[in-house]
Amino acid sequence: MATYPPTGLSENVKTLPEWIQKGCGNDEYICEEKNATFYGAADKMPAELPDLKDHSNFLTDVLKKNPELYKQLKDKKTKLGVTLGQCIKTGIDNKGHPMIKTCGLVAGDEECFELFADIFEPVISARHNGYARDAVHPTDLDVSKLSDTKIDPTGKYVLTSRCRTGRSVRGFKLPPVIEFEERRKLEALVVKGLLSLEGELKGDYYPLHGSKSYAPKPTGMSLEKEEELRKAGNLFQEPDSTLLLSSGCGRHWPDSRGIFHNEASNFFVWVNEEDQMRIVSMEKGDDIKGIITRFSLGTSQIQKVLKENDADFMRSDHLGWILTCPSNLGTGLRAGCMVKIPHFSARADFKSCLGKMGLQARGTAGVDSASTGGTWDISNADRLGKSEVDLVNIFIEGAAQIIRWEQALEKGENIDAEVEKASMKTKA
Repeated sequence: MATYPPTGLSENVKTLPEWIQKGCGNDEYICEEKNATFYGAADKMPAELPDLKDHSNFLTDVLKKNPELYKQLKDKKTKLGVTLGQCIKTGIDNKGHPMIKTCGLVAGDEECFELFADIFEPVISARHNGYARDAVHPTDLDVSKLSDTKIDPTGKYVLTSRCRTGRSVRGFKLPPVIEFEERRKLEALVVKGLLSLEGELKGDYYPLHGSKSYAPKPTGMSLEKEEELRKAGNLFQEPDSTLLLSSGCGRHWPDSRGIFHNEASNFFVWVNEEDQMRIVSMEKGDDIKGIITRFSLGTSQIQKVLKENDADFMRSDHLGWILTCPSNLGTGLRAGCMVKIPHFSARADFKSCLGKMGLQARGTAGVDSASTGGTWDISNADRLGKSEVDLVNIFIEGAAQIIRWEQALEKGENIDAEVEKASMKTKA
């Protein structure tokens, strides 16, 4: 009996619940227990759309409004063989998320955004608060244009700061549908670029424990190394949500997945998780300018090596950097800090005020978690339509203002007029 992908399951995966195992083999995720029963493969895709009346995500909003789109597009395939069904399976299988409105679809390759544009474009526009089909996305990673404003002059409020984004490599299918050997070729190419990094970015690559794809570490990293990285919040784990499993991102787990980090452990690249690459630059304190500079250096060096090997990042003038989920198109960038603001975050208008400033707040454990002791992860809200420099500057100025308000509240001052003024200024 096969004990490793693509014909079997790895020993690690066999210890997981059966509903997760079903999404970690070679086949698409079909699990009646989780109501994941939509077939996206070309030869099994249903002739009619399932009943979507109880669904609530951006994809099903579009399909309920115009159900004929499914029939018009369901028999089309990209040049690499991706079907509409493979893109929309996760949104059909998952009716909705209790805390956030999800996109409900993923891209299987770069061409999906063009071939299935009649579905992708309205989802993209809805997710990004209005984005026209002829809009052009600006890219600007010139760190000299970053604001010099000090976010936390006292060093009392900001615990850590980070910047993260994703990148995809042109010519390869994206994680939802990429095949076993193709994923291995992609890992080898990306790791070649990562191992070329020098200076403060020099580091090593660690495949997930149990992965057999990387010859220098034939069984992946040790369990101890995995535990160390996960405990510090720097490593992803096996897919444990039906959103991910239905998308196809769990297939052949853990083969060809891993993490690169530099010697100082302040620059990380996740390989072949939800995106082909997820790049993170982070450190304690509020030096976001240094963090972005490191991030920019790393991405440009990886791109240089790709070009030397006749490859490049996926990018379009319309959508910016191409990534798996439409929510991350454009810059894919989230610049943020973990900041302790118990007084300001206790206000009833906390999150609405952030929204008006172009910011968002997540709890200490991620997108739909709660705060711990008034500590929040504050970051830019937008991804598409504004450049990297613009989004980082929105974050810098906004975070600095929030800390000034926190200091005022500590002294018992009323900040209502200032908050209203800042919101009006942002709207203008």
